[in-house]
Amino acid sequence: MSNTILHKADTRGHADHGWLNSYQSFSFAGYYNPERTQFGVLRVLNDDVVTGGKGFGSHPHDNMEIISIPLEGSLVHEDNMGHKEVVSAGEIQVMSTGSGVFHSEYNNSPDKPAKFLQIWLFPNKLNVTPRYDQVKLDPKKGENKLQQLISPDRDDEGTWIYQDAWFFSGRFDKEKRFSYERKKKENGVYLFVIKGSLLWTDSGWKHAMDWGSRMWTPSKFNLLATIRRS
Repeated sequence: MSNTILHKADTRGHADHGWLNSYQSFSFAGYYNPERTQFGVLRVLNDDVVTGGKGFGSHPHDNMEIISIPLEGSLVHEDNMGHKEVVSAGEIQVMSTGSGVFHSEYNNSPDKPAKFLQIWLFPNKLNVTPRYDQVKLDPKKGENKLQQLISPDRDDEGTWIYQDAWFFSGRFDKEKRFSYERKKKENGVYLFVIKGSLLWTDSGWKHAMDWGSRMWTPSKFNLLATIRRS
């Protein structure tokens, strides 16, 4: 248990700007918690909802791996590398901002909200040439099993980033069991429940997760979906 931390959903930072409703797992903007500044190289995990027709105007980033995962609706991305793309639920967008990028992101719908995860990681290589990537997921690969989204290997499944980090997602029926094993022994594991509930076991312990997130460092653990579509 000493290596396990539970972050319940209702203990996250929260900012409601009218056009943006944001829940923050780590210190961000006006939310600061000295015990929640990052998890290893994971610096930002924001659960954002943007109202129709609104978004983030052009702003700079550098030396950060930035990942956007739409959960509902779609976003319009534009940057100074010449990209103007629509990123929809079922797709992943990655930017390696490296030596510097300006970009904007807006809700693609004029009247429906867009919900997405905004994730930032510190890179393992600084001042690289900025890059943009976008991939469409095969939903069948995430049915009742974990589907790889991101890895350090540019030839692997999904897309890649400048960091020794792996991202997986899955949608599980009730009572479906599955397991996960760390890809690198030095890494920790961060599990984020988007919807539903899980029960996970480690060294004889059983822990319930309901709309929360958890960090820990076992090499392998087992999970059980306790609500359909967890």
